[in-house]
Formats: sequence, C-alpha cells, structure tokens
Amino acid sequence: MTYPPPSGGWQDPAWSGQQPDPTLPVPAQPTGKDPYAPADPYAGAPVIPAQAVPADPYAAAAGYPPPAGYPGYGYPPAPPQNGLAIAAMIVSIIGALGLCGYGLGGYIGIVGAILGHVSRKQIKERGEGGAGFATAGIIVGWIATAIAVLATIVLVVFFVWLANQDPSSYDSTTY
Repeated sequence: MTYPPPSGGWQDPAWSGQQPDPTLPVPAQPTGKDPYAPADPYAGAPVIPAQAVPADPYAAAAGYPPPAGYPGYGYPPAPPQNGLAIAAMIVSIIGALGLCGYGLGGYIGIVGAILGHVSRKQIKERGEGGAGFATAGIIVGWIATAIAVLATIVLVVFFVWLANQDPSSYDSTTY
C-alpha cells in the first residue's frame, strides 16, 4: 500500500519522488576530518604583533559599555579589628578568673577596663572594628574590680575581727 505525498510544504527525505527545496541551505559534504579539531595540534598559538592588540581588552567588544566598577559578590570586607580592644577583653577575663584567688586577682580588671576605654576612643577615631570587644572588656573589667574591692573589704574585716578575739575563750587544754 502506498500513501500519497504529504501536503503543506513538508518534505520527507525518504520519499523518492521529492525534489530538494531550493530555499533551504545545502548541507556541507563531509570531508573525513573532524570539523572541531585544530588544524595542527602541535602548532603553537599564532603570534599577534603588539600593534594589533588593543590596549583595553574590553574595547574590542563592540556593543557593550565598559565595565563600571561594580562591587564583587558577597559582603564587603570587614574593617580591621582594633588590637587594643581584643587585649582589653582578654585582660578583663584574666582579671575575672583571678577572683578565684581570694578575690584579689580581680584588680587586674582595672587594666582591662582602662584598655577598653582607650580602645573605644581609637575605634571611633579610626573607624576600626572591635567595639564589642572593647565594651566587653570595660564591663567585665569593672565588675571584676568591684568584686575584688568587696573581697578585700571582707578579708580586712575578717582579719580585724579575728585579731580582736579573746584568746582565753579558746579551749587551751592539751591532750
């Protein structure tokens, strides 16, 4: 059984009675070589004289405006940290840990608090980062110093009370 040829300008290449459409491009005949392979794989890149290379690599791309200095992806870089603010926090933490030694090690917190105040001033003047470190150094330093002062008062009161005790009230019998 044979079917009539399709209508509407559609061409079936398997149809024997068809003639090629002259409006379509003629496909290239295969040459036996890979069309995507380089001409000579061992040949180097062609040498271009310096006069032929434009100074601006974007100048050759016609139709596109020159790059406008857009920022890169992600967040902008953070400002540098103030080292004095980090030192203030570390010294204040050491002062707080010094409270374990009868509370007298907390006096180191004064140094941390002062460093925190100085670093906060530097951060405002220079626009650096580390304001949180400076604030932590100030707060922890003053708290450690206040606890050290209270511990000193308690120790002095205790030793004064102990010195004023009557030694006769103790049991002086020996075994």
